[in-house]
Amino acid sequence: MTSAGAFLGHQARAHHGDHVDVRISRGSLDPRLRLRACDTTLETFLPAGARMTGHTTVGVRCTAPSPWSLFVPMQVVVRGEVVVLERALPRGTLLSQNDIRLELRDLGNMHSGYLTDPAEVTNMVLRRALPAGTALSPQMVEPQRLVQRGQKVTLVAQNTDLSVRMEGQALADGAHGDRVQVRNLSSRRIVEGRVLSAGVVGVNM
Repeated sequence: MTSAGAFLGHQARAHHGDHVDVRISRGSLDPRLRLRACDTTLETFLPAGARMTGHTTVGVRCTAPSPWSLFVPMQVVVRGEVVVLERALPRGTLLSQNDIRLELRDLGNMHSGYLTDPAEVTNMVLRRALPAGTALSPQMVEPQRLVQRGQKVTLVAQNTDLSVRMEGQALADGAHGDRVQVRNLSSRRIVEGRVLSAGVVGVNM
């Protein structure tokens, strides 16, 4: 059933992308199985719920002269480079390039997801303490908070002709690009703006 392995390999690479190494191995069929020769090209298909990592099956069917189908056991091993911690780090660490590295791992064991681009991880913050060698998942990191609730911030209102700066108090935490509510300390009005940088929130005039 080499066609089943080739078919599954193609499907797995399409699912995971070209940046990974996909290896397919076929399990054993029942030696008592007797199938009539097929006069047409065998059709391969993925059964409902087929997995693209670990143990799975590929369907093979014949349509003539006597229709039959069977499911071939397969195993898919997918390995790719993921971002891991270079050393143990505490909660709240602002990650730099020196804190991480790429390492080849079996992606089938990473049920919580994984990260593959060091540039996306740099300047993210660890949500909890983690040991060295941990493969980072999206749930383990978060954007750096540039504004914190209760913090005094600078409100910047500007258009093409004018820029006005006022003092405000943030009413929520925010990372770069987040929209947060801020109380204008002069007028006591609450306005909404977008976090521009550390302690700076831009609002529309």
